[in-house]
Amino acid sequence: MKKLDLSNLRVHIQPPATDYKPVEHRKYTLMQSDRSNEISLTIGQDFNTAATLSKQRDELLAEWIPQMGQYVLLGRMHISDRDFDEQYAKIRYMIYEREADLLLTAILYGDKELLSHYPWLLNSPIYVRFQSDFPEYNKIQYYGTAREYLNKSIEMI
Repeated sequence: MKKLDLSNLRVHIQPPATDYKPVEHRKYTLMQSDRSNEISLTIGQDFNTAATLSKQRDELLAEWIPQMGQYVLLGRMHISDRDFDEQYAKIRYMIYEREADLLLTAILYGDKELLSHYPWLLNSPIYVRFQSDFPEYNKIQYYGTAREYLNKSIEMI
């Protein structure tokens, strides 16, 4: 994904979640179709396990978690778990690290209604954990605040 087209974003909210609840442990499953440019975002109290059963696991999972008196958006991206060799893990890491900005923008744009109900979430930090069995690709990185990504999405429209 080099350019994000937010018109291709399809959002599904799984009940009992709604546009404005819950906040704590609200979970996001973001997947991009290999065949089309369609991006699918599922929002709910659980990750969309049907979507994450793919062996490749090319998705971003994220959730709002309370941490030290504030909420943090914590994302996870699967790089490798003995399913890829080190060279392929390196390529996946480089691609996902580069695309994390676009994927986070899609999540926050897709759930902008929640952010309008809880504007203090806009100042919440975002971290993404890259999960790998190779130590050099198994790390957590800071990605700014929700406000930055919502502003990016507005500029894209």
